[in-house]
Amino acid sequence: MFRKRSFWIVLLIVLAIVAVVLIRSRKPAEGPEKALTAPVAVAKQGDLTAQLQVAGQFIPYQNVDVHAKVSGYVRWIKVDIGDIVHTNEVMAKLEVPELRDQLAESKAAVQHAQAQVIREKDEVAHADAAYRAIHLNYTRLAEAAKERPGLIAQQEIDDYQARDLEAAAKIDVAKAAYEAAQQQLSLARSNQDRVAALYSYTDIVSPFNGVVTFRYADTGTLVPAGTSSSGTSTNTESMPVVKVAQSDLLRLRMPVPESDVPYIDIGGHVDVHVDATGKVFPGKIIRFTRALDPSTRTMLTEVDVPNPKLTLTPGMYAETTFFLKTKHDAIYVPAQAVVTSGNSYYILVLNKTNHVEKRIVHLGIETPNRTEIIDGGVKPGESVIASGQDNYREGDLIDPRPAFIPTTAQEDGN
Repeated sequence: MFRKRSFWIVLLIVLAIVAVVLIRSRKPAEGPEKALTAPVAVAKQGDLTAQLQVAGQFIPYQNVDVHAKVSGYVRWIKVDIGDIVHTNEVMAKLEVPELRDQLAESKAAVQHAQAQVIREKDEVAHADAAYRAIHLNYTRLAEAAKERPGLIAQQEIDDYQARDLEAAAKIDVAKAAYEAAQQQLSLARSNQDRVAALYSYTDIVSPFNGVVTFRYADTGTLVPAGTSSSGTSTNTESMPVVKVAQSDLLRLRMPVPESDVPYIDIGGHVDVHVDATGKVFPGKIIRFTRALDPSTRTMLTEVDVPNPKLTLTPGMYAETTFFLKTKHDAIYVPAQAVVTSGNSYYILVLNKTNHVEKRIVHLGIETPNRTEIIDGGVKPGESVIASGQDNYREGDLIDPRPAFIPTTAQEDGN
């Protein structure tokens, strides 16, 4: 009896389920299908440029500690942090008594050598004049004796000839002394130039147009020489006088990921957005290391940024957009229209009757706001749901509404 009752209960449940299914299957015929509102965008075809956004930092184009080339006391220093300096501008002066004395001695030596040259030059002139007079008399006596033999004693002719030879020898001696005096003057001048060059090192000058970013010394500070005569560092105790940074031209330095390195070229276009000022300006890739940092797997890349009014400050950050590669006639949809599902991607497309179709797609170039669809996943002109894809299922009827699609300046110009 109990088994029969259970049988009838199960049968009634099955019949009820069948009835519900039949009622639901007939429901669409009972009234119009309800459409769901959805934000929709249209797939387009055109040029698409892959972009890379990387944060970078401004650093001075050149940044050096200025050392003294000779040891001495700071007589005066006229610059401090923040001061703008120009190439070869004297920023500080050293007091080096030894060099000052050597310079005075070298100048005196040059003056003495110059006076000696003048004296020896006069000696050459006197010797030449004496020789000319003696040689003239000797020539006259020799000619007269030749015309009238016996008129002039041979001893007198021989005496004049000896005097002529002696006068000629004095000219050679005077010329030799004159040349020696000239050589001595040349040596004295070379020594003066050397000492003057060393003395000029008492002027601490700016190597380029820049800004003083640090001051290490004050008046009276003993500053050791930063380099030896050979140009090598003397010791670890060497102290710079000031630090100067070239800030009218800055380097914007950025790390480019390994995957994007093949697309980095000299002259490549970039857009630079400075966070602190809110300004955006174009630039070009000037240099890169051509080597990866093994710890970060990135390549250091630089853009030169003119900064004539010093509105940008070293240490500021900037967001740099690299334009890596461009594909012509690419078919693309808004980036937010693409949904990630595990290791695959899909989009929701409206068919001709505005019903939803789910399509697995493959992606190509991606920009901040657009994504290329390759392998025929969508055709130009087809409508895709731009957001809220989890709210819709395949077969849903859609009442399409235009979606707001953000674009960049580059994409607006496409």
